Amino acid sequence: MPRTNFDELLDAGVHFGHLKRKWNPAMAPYIFMERNGIHIIDLHKTIVKIDEAANAIKQIAKSGRKILFVATKKQAKDIVDEKITSINMPYVTERWPGGMLTNFPTIRKSVKKMSVIDKMEQEDTLNNLAKRERLQVMRQRAKIEKNFGSIADLSRLPAALFVVDVMKEYIAVSEAKRLNIPVFAIVDTNSDPNTVDFPIPANDDASKSIALIIDIMAKAIQEGLSERKVEKEQEPSKEKKGEKKDKEEPKRARIRKQATEEKDSSAGKGEDQERKPTRPRRKAGKVSQEASEREEKKEPAKGEKESGAKAEKESPAKTDKEPDSNK
Repeated sequence: MPRTNFDELLDAGVHFGHLKRKWNPAMAPYIFMERNGIHIIDLHKTIVKIDEAANAIKQIAKSGRKILFVATKKQAKDIVDEKITSINMPYVTERWPGGMLTNFPTIRKSVKKMSVIDKMEQEDTLNNLAKRERLQVMRQRAKIEKNFGSIADLSRLPAALFVVDVMKEYIAVSEAKRLNIPVFAIVDTNSDPNTVDFPIPANDDASKSIALIIDIMAKAIQEGLSERKVEKEQEPSKEKKGEKKDKEEPKRARIRKQATEEKDSSAGKGEDQERKPTRPRRKAGKVSQEASEREEKKEPAKGEKESGAKAEKESPAKTDKEPDSNK
């Protein structure tokens, strides 16, 4: 389902481009026609690009990363401030500080100054300073809050950048390109869409047009955040189920071990039976020779045994006769 329709875009004046003499030839695929010296943007292509950008920005928000909105135009300042604060995303509506992305650690230092001054206010240490010094500190804090107050929660580089006017915010776009940060942008007929990863061909001067597109992006981000919240709530229930499975696993593991041991033992016996060596068969001639040799060896042994038995029989007879001779 598309996130917007043709009539809604037409009522917001999204189709109005710049004068013909100010056009960029790279925007030719998105231009429908020319009327009274003004280019008309093809709203069918705008709908497709809005859906593409909204789906991509939703996935970034779902992953828990930040999207930085940049709109320093008068028409877009209040709109961005109102819409983006509700979804708790960082934004820049004042002058773009050069090096905000490429020199991010230095920007963070100036943001930390503001938090230090706030702590001093809470602890009443500012009252120990002279009146002139206290006024200087408060002026410094007001200046920092004006320029960096909306990015105070941005502790690391953003995952994406949303720009309202590419021509006006060319420094922010070039810094994002250098750091390979994806850029979403509203691109008018006088801009180059090739400098942006997700161009949305639309009127970037009318407040209604800007409000409509930023509202669609804010809703997409809100959807991503809500889906992330639901997934986090479901994770504890999954962990509990995992713990139950872990308790059941030892019993199953024991049964499996016993079954594998029985299989291994039966397989080992079968292998032992198969591995029993078989004696090589001897030739018939050799067997008969060995048998005859054994018989020859046994025969003298039998004769010796018989002679020994005869001698034992005769010896007691001689002993009986001797006493008779003496008589």
